[in-house]
Amino acid sequence: MDREETLRSAIELPGKEEEFILRLFITGATPNSIRAVSNIKQICEQHLKGRYSLDIVDVYQQETCAEAEQLIALPLLIKKQPFPERRMVGDLSNTEKVLKGLGLTS
Repeated sequence: MDREETLRSAIELPGKEEEFILRLFITGATPNSIRAVSNIKQICEQHLKGRYSLDIVDVYQQETCAEAEQLIALPLLIKKQPFPERRMVGDLSNTEKVLKGLGLTS
């Protein structure tokens, strides 16, 4: 693969083989947190089955991890990979918006 092909493949939409690394920050068992967990699990199973890892972080139990990410609002989903990193705030109930944020739709 030449340099141009490498650059082109790096900026294209994620391929079917790429693994998504997601981290969802929540605040305990609040209604918004419960909805966010349910919604992202459903979206992942429907659109990323077998090619994602989802880490759910309760900021009340893991304050250090939350501080390192410089959180501004919760629930917050961070797509770590594939690049670029993206952040989505809310209960993740708008599936189209989440899919766009994950780079699965244009």
